[in-house]
Amino acid sequence: MRKQINATLSAAAAAFWLVAGSAAQADNLTPAGAEGSASKDGLVPAFAGRQAPQSGWEYGKNRADFWKHRDEKALYSINASNVDKYADKLSPGQIQLIKQIKGYRMDVYPSHRECQLPDFAEQNSKANLTAAKLDSTGEVIQTAVFPGVAFPEPKNGAEAILNYEMRYRGIGIEWSPVVTTVSPHPGGSDWIEIGGTQIFYLPTGKDGKISPQDVEQLSAAGYFSADTPAALAGQSVVQRQFFDKDSDTYYYFPGQRRVRRMPAYTHDAPQIGFENQYLMDEINMFNGSIDRFDWKLIGKREMVVPYDDFGMYDFKDKLHDVATPNGISPDHRRYEVHRVWVVEATLKPTARHVASKKVFYLDEDSWLALVGEDYDAQGKLWKVRESYPIPVWELGGACDNEPFVQYDLNNGRYVFDGSSIGQGKDIHWYGQTSDPRFRSDFFTAESLRSVSER
Repeated sequence: MRKQINATLSAAAAAFWLVAGSAAQADNLTPAGAEGSASKDGLVPAFAGRQAPQSGWEYGKNRADFWKHRDEKALYSINASNVDKYADKLSPGQIQLIKQIKGYRMDVYPSHRECQLPDFAEQNSKANLTAAKLDSTGEVIQTAVFPGVAFPEPKNGAEAILNYEMRYRGIGIEWSPVVTTVSPHPGGSDWIEIGGTQIFYLPTGKDGKISPQDVEQLSAAGYFSADTPAALAGQSVVQRQFFDKDSDTYYYFPGQRRVRRMPAYTHDAPQIGFENQYLMDEINMFNGSIDRFDWKLIGKREMVVPYDDFGMYDFKDKLHDVATPNGISPDHRRYEVHRVWVVEATLKPTARHVASKKVFYLDEDSWLALVGEDYDAQGKLWKVRESYPIPVWELGGACDNEPFVQYDLNNGRYVFDGSSIGQGKDIHWYGQTSDPRFRSDFFTAESLRSVSER
């Protein structure tokens, strides 16, 4: 297998058609830094820009029913019988999923480029061409104007991955409820399912011109309170992430009726309750500080990637009609051909992490991480991730990718998180809100104790 994977990597490397940094000289860039023109082969269309939902959509209705391309048919399918034909448009991880998982299939549809920031975020992105800078470590955003793309024309991998982490998602997101699922061992039947309420707070997502200093260096914050299973009911956690220092995390344990600080709950620390299958920096493809890796911008390529995946947002579907023992149902996944930036993160010689290397494939229009791969300490392909983006109409057409899946190629299990599938209620993005939960003082030890001991 090692030889096969290395050969696949070489084939993928040959498919790169734009060297890192040359996009800075390209004409017709969008405010987010994407090439506005179509690809020469016609597989990637010209940038179309913001598209509204069809008449009648409002929050609470099934998004797929109001997407104007909902009746499109797949152009072709990629499976084990023809994967080699399309290898130049796939990542090594995607190829391995197709070859390793029985019945794995990728249905490829016409491509649409309709991810566009609201006007104020586009203006901030233009300002960042001169305003945004990293600090002396090259890993921390020192100055930038948010909301918007910090580095529309990235010079290195750190700038590119920070574009993803600091993407515009409004001021907050709520799942009420959400369930995180881990599949059984192959042949088993014991799923892990932890459900509850989850919110993210994005202080730089407020309309206007916001710097890291304006939000006291707080880049993001999260809260989760478990309802199921019974053994975890009542456990709650808050985490605050910062531009200029390590995150801090507080956990409430109902059996002890106390809040405890979790100083090492970052990077590759296993999340509580998931049998070591889900690490802290794996949340939503990649999460937290980038300081343990050296980040390299490899280049840009055309690739078959998850896109316009409205089937992953149908909150009325049954969870296990989508999350099956063999993986996420192919009938709910949609793929298109898009241009992506390839970013490679190699573990620093002085740092510790269970992954020796990570690779991310970032959409040129939205900077979303659509596919990701981890390599183990021996350099073997280990984990493969996919996220499922859609245009979020309540955010002016900006795209987001909260649902994602992570496959462990070694043990045959997978993690599925961030989706509303089976929950009876849609994910709620907030462009603006006066809800007191979307303020920095909600994400403190004192607030966690207050809301948990009711």
